[in-house]
Amino acid sequence: MPRILLVEDNELNRDMLSRRLKRRGFDVLIAVDGEEGIDLATRESPDLILMDVGLPVIDGYESTRRIKALDSTSKIPIIALTAHAMPEEEARARDAGCDDFDTKPVELPRLLEKINRLLPAEG
Repeated sequence: MPRILLVEDNELNRDMLSRRLKRRGFDVLIAVDGEEGIDLATRESPDLILMDVGLPVIDGYESTRRIKALDSTSKIPIIALTAHAMPEEEARARDAGCDDFDTKPVELPRLLEKINRLLPAEG
């Protein structure tokens, strides 16, 4: 079962998305700020990270940079999540090291397609 780390500070978004992912067979780890996200990424080595960019303590951009800078976590795919759908937001996320970008509110079919494309092949 693929493990996804969801780093999201908004409780409603976090609960809704984690429930929807669990129903589709994912094991979901949850962090509520960037610092906790970095800690869980290094301790748990999830298969993929969904990273809100507007996080407290350490924002999602810096959290992504730190995760991608570590040998043990540099290969984990990260999808940035943001309510700001401007092209400069996507460029900023990709510059920080995100592998993909999606907007909120999340359209689950679109997000699942991105997740499945980035997840490492099993076997």
